[in-house]
Amino acid sequence: MTSSPAPLHGVTVLAVEQYGAGPFGTMLLADLGARIVKIENPKGGDVGRVVGPYFGDDGDSLFFHSFNRNKESVALDLKAPEGKAVFHRLVAGADAVFDNLRGDLPGTLGLTYADLAPHNERIVCAHLSAYGREGARKAWPGYDYLMQAESGYLSLTGEPDTPPSRFGLSIVDMMTGTVAALALASAIIGARQTGKGRDIDVSLFDTALHNLNYLATWFLDRGHLQGRVSRSGHPSLVPSQLYRTRDAWLFVMCNKERFWPIFCRLIERADLATDPRFASAADRLENRDALTAELDAVLSQRDTADWMERLGGQVPVSPVLDVRQALENPFVAERGGIADFVTDDGGALSMLRGPIRYEGDAVERAGPRLGRDTAAVLRASGLSEAEIANLLAAGIVGQAPQLGEDAAE
Repeated sequence: MTSSPAPLHGVTVLAVEQYGAGPFGTMLLADLGARIVKIENPKGGDVGRVVGPYFGDDGDSLFFHSFNRNKESVALDLKAPEGKAVFHRLVAGADAVFDNLRGDLPGTLGLTYADLAPHNERIVCAHLSAYGREGARKAWPGYDYLMQAESGYLSLTGEPDTPPSRFGLSIVDMMTGTVAALALASAIIGARQTGKGRDIDVSLFDTALHNLNYLATWFLDRGHLQGRVSRSGHPSLVPSQLYRTRDAWLFVMCNKERFWPIFCRLIERADLATDPRFASAADRLENRDALTAELDAVLSQRDTADWMERLGGQVPVSPVLDVRQALENPFVAERGGIADFVTDDGGALSMLRGPIRYEGDAVERAGPRLGRDTAAVLRASGLSEAEIANLLAAGIVGQAPQLGEDAAE
């Protein structure tokens, strides 16, 4: 039986990227079968390669590998005229150029559609920046936590009457990378239909703000300013929050009315479903604190695992796990969520599989060494061995040493 090709098989993206948000987005495209050619500065490459504290046997950080599986690496100096000429040869055979640079830099480096259309009219130029390529902040650097702070997240996260709190993850980086991947793939479809590419922009700030979603609509149309809710509670649905168990916590989410009487029956407190204080969603919202006291008293009589066995699959509930417990969850193994990704030196790194599943063979290779694919990609673009050697000698391109060689030689 012949397996189907990956959904983005045949798509080539040149990625001028570094650190987190951009590499996360192109990694999702690589998981879907796109050929992602990382264009890196020969002098050090992606700054994510040195983000500690943990490093692989190849010398690159585990942080880097976590964002760069299934990619190729070409070490190429885009600021040198000779490097720019090489890049234009690569653009001629690509579907898209992706960058996650400061907003003023794509124009400076010649990465916009106006710059690249003469070399490939169908090229898509996708730009991920902190604050966009236009406006007063286009030259500002910016990072995830700053976006969380300015977009209101810290006022929504954590317990009331405590200092503002950010998400424990770089959620804006990863969300913006995902949006950028959607934008790039959509623009490629458009270019194939029309024969012309375009610039397409995504920013950390715009994505962070857009995630306010219904809370923004509540404020803009009704003037409601949402703040933090105790126990990580939902702002309008109850019970939808943390409750104490005998040994830990349980997150209960009766976000549909039909779950409430089922939940009450299973915890052997059917009377709560008809209690006038808790009979309707509006009643429960008004009497949230009283209901929290009632449910804490009941749920604290059993361990979390006991409640999961009794409630799981009947009403929406979840244990509260730390990172180790989350990764060792048997359901993760059942879903095949962790795999060994082969490294360039023949070893393996255990990492998370991508969240998009499809029929067909998926590549599972760890991040590439800096310049691993330089020579092969340049040969495929039509450069001769002598031309490649000259570029290497001039430092315009770089390549990883052969396995077993000292990288310093």
